[in-house]
Amino acid sequence: MLYHLFVEVFDQLPGANVFRYVTFRTGGAMVTALVIAFLFGPKMIEGLRARQGRGQPIREDGPESHLLTKQGTPTMGGLLMLLAMVPSVLLWSNLNNPYVWIVLLVTLGFGAIGFADDYIKVSKASSDGISGRVKLLCEIVVSFAAVYALVQVGPAEMSTKLAVPFFKDLLIPLGMFFVVFGMLVIVGSSNAVNLTDGLDGLAIVPVMIAAASFGFIAYLVGHLTFADYLQIHHVRGTSELAVFCGALLGAGLGFLWYNAPPAMVFMGDTGSLALGGALGAIAVATKHELVLAIIGGLFVLEAVSVIVQVASFKMTGKRVFRMAPLHHHFEKKGWAEPTVVIRFWIIAVVLAMIGLATLKLR
Repeated sequence: MLYHLFVEVFDQLPGANVFRYVTFRTGGAMVTALVIAFLFGPKMIEGLRARQGRGQPIREDGPESHLLTKQGTPTMGGLLMLLAMVPSVLLWSNLNNPYVWIVLLVTLGFGAIGFADDYIKVSKASSDGISGRVKLLCEIVVSFAAVYALVQVGPAEMSTKLAVPFFKDLLIPLGMFFVVFGMLVIVGSSNAVNLTDGLDGLAIVPVMIAAASFGFIAYLVGHLTFADYLQIHHVRGTSELAVFCGALLGAGLGFLWYNAPPAMVFMGDTGSLALGGALGAIAVATKHELVLAIIGGLFVLEAVSVIVQVASFKMTGKRVFRMAPLHHHFEKKGWAEPTVVIRFWIIAVVLAMIGLATLKLR
């Protein structure tokens, strides 16, 4: 909105030219989202606590300590992040950019699915929300629309091709199967973040690390000079997604203020599905789908631990982990919650550094 307000006077009004730069607007979006989260956080949390009563239902098959330490904590904190992110994106982005709208609609679509799931859980005082099939169907519909749109607006010469990290010229043609692949990336990313969200602060910091990394990637991929220098595939217009990532980072910082142990609020499926879906959509838009698996490797590990646990139990009747997802396994081994969280944060930082290294190692 501000970009369009000043676009006509870039050269006439002193200082207006700064709104031309993605870097400036990214910083503006981050600060705006952070301020909104700080301003509205306390009242929103108070309102959620008043309406939810007993707070988020705690899994009876989860760690026993959670029944004592997390009982009564409200959920749906993802609403606070969406409240902070969406106005910030609209305020600071170039709204003529289709990538901004596609990623924003994915975020809101997955957020709506998560909100419905959280609402059912809270209203029924049960850890069971929307049925898995219905939730998956809704996610498929949103992700299909998003990937199809990304294929239409992307560069024709590689819109349905898969870029491989570490190789400057390798593009694997997938044809229309790319739509299916892109859907798997978005849905998988969304649910992987959802599975990771099990301890205070555990999911939001790796999400912010991934958002910062992909903000950097989006800026470079969308900048012809930098893309050419790094020999990465240039996708015109994706630089604007750095503004979205800035808003996500600011909203995440604001949410972490209230989610830091002991958490005053949980993000719930409202937040985890929305944020994971956003990261997946940005990865598809920037042609860095495989790099997301590296930068978001912590989410991949959490998801794989659940898949392995379920598959092993069904086939052999034995469990590989003491409890899945993976963070609960380490809790069962006696690690304190802050120890699990901080060590997982360290892993997320290391994986992000490896993922960003793929930009130069070609």
